[in-house]
Amino acid sequence: MVIELFLIGVGLSMDAFAVSVCKGLGMEKINKKHAFLIGLYFGGFQALMPFLGWALGIRFQKYITSVDHWIAFFLLLFIGGKMVIEAVRDKDVQEIGAKDLPLDHKEMLLLAVATSIDALAVGITFAFLNVSIMEACLIIGCTTFVLSVIGVVVGNFFGTRYKRKAEIAGGVILILIGLKILLEHLGIIAF
Repeated sequence: MVIELFLIGVGLSMDAFAVSVCKGLGMEKINKKHAFLIGLYFGGFQALMPFLGWALGIRFQKYITSVDHWIAFFLLLFIGGKMVIEAVRDKDVQEIGAKDLPLDHKEMLLLAVATSIDALAVGITFAFLNVSIMEACLIIGCTTFVLSVIGVVVGNFFGTRYKRKAEIAGGVILILIGLKILLEHLGIIAF
């Protein structure tokens, strides 16, 4: 069961990994503290949401699954759109010496929630299966934490060379992730 939970964690972490890459794109250099905090946000929410889903169980399943894709879509559309607008608006104005800008915790909270809504639905399914919820949450959370930190490093590697284009690409990627989540849940596409 540990391998299955790890694979579920990897699957749930892909959106968090992609967003972590986007966050790393905007860093001048690797900020270990920010990478750790990004990992904690995504890993923490990926661990928390299955627990909440499990706790809610079948009682609220129809309410949650009927709107989760819309919530994720609009959150990712908003944040991705904001990234693109800021990258285009800045033009050639670069802040010299601003290498370790503070992490925007409001934005990180929205991103963590948006990328972990599917984990809530997975937690609901755990309520019907013989799954140790604490073990599942720990494995999913740790997997997401590690992949998110790796994503920041990968994003930073490419972002230092292509900062503006990378920020625009990062925003577009977030919008596309939101669109993918929406279209999958509406049954229009299946990946």
